[in-house]
Amino acid sequence: MVILGIDPGIAIVGWGVLYYDGLKFRPMAYGSIQTKAGQKTEERLKQVYDALCGIIDKYKPDAMSVEELFWNTNQKTGIVVAEARGVIMLAAHQKGLPIYEYTPLQVKQSIVGYGRAEKKQVIMMVTSFLGLREPPKPDDTADALAIAICHGHSAGSKLAKYYNN
Repeated sequence: MVILGIDPGIAIVGWGVLYYDGLKFRPMAYGSIQTKAGQKTEERLKQVYDALCGIIDKYKPDAMSVEELFWNTNQKTGIVVAEARGVIMLAAHQKGLPIYEYTPLQVKQSIVGYGRAEKKQVIMMVTSFLGLREPPKPDDTADALAIAICHGHSAGSKLAKYYNN
């Protein structure tokens, strides 16, 4: 199974593509889509959409896993990130990808074994799980890989197979 993990954002969208055979993860590619703060929102959204469509076309994932939004105190930023998340989900839907959503708590639980883990712990475990020489940069990319790993663990469970049939 090829899994595309996405950490949504407007300035930085982390992405990671993993191959998972049910036992082991193998990184295929990962990185970030970055937009400039001075651009109009609609231009930034188009950049995210176009770049993500290119990633989907290139790696042909079987599924996309995306992190659910966590609302912080800045509602204006939250709304723009929600718009970017909508564009991300639209790109996946138009490309025929099934979309799976996970909360930050679920991702941390899956990666570290503790839902309130620190970001440093998640990055360290992602680096270890994937046998990477160094932690993925920026942190959004590590988060995207963690989301893909979370989906692999969830999709590989017998319970998930039962409900997906």
